[in-house]
Amino acid sequence: MGILDSLLGNASESDAQSLQQELTRVLGAGEQIQKAYAIFRDQLIFTNKRLILVNKQGVTGKKVEYLSVPYRSIERFSMETTGHFDLEAELKIWVRGQVEPLGFTFRNDTSIYDVYRTLGEHAL
Repeated sequence: MGILDSLLGNASESDAQSLQQELTRVLGAGEQIQKAYAIFRDQLIFTNKRLILVNKQGVTGKKVEYLSVPYRSIERFSMETTGHFDLEAELKIWVRGQVEPLGFTFRNDTSIYDVYRTLGEHAL
């Protein structure tokens, strides 16, 4: 159900070991990927040192933006779960120096709880 979940906007956990090899040019010395989640083509990657947000752009997804957020720069974060009529859950992360939070939309509560828990484990 991973491909279907990704297409619907549900976060699915990615294989950290394969991403470790894929991102060797991006990761610092001694940096290890601990958890990763895919949302459609984008990814939230939790390492032992920072949060990496991967934004694949364009039709083919060949152009990629990597945003590194050191855990110490995360000021606060919030989660809004789904309701009866609002079927989308939202995660917001406020980063020091930015006025607007980084926002992510999920289609169900199950995956947002996993991401929120992982964010709490690393940022607190």
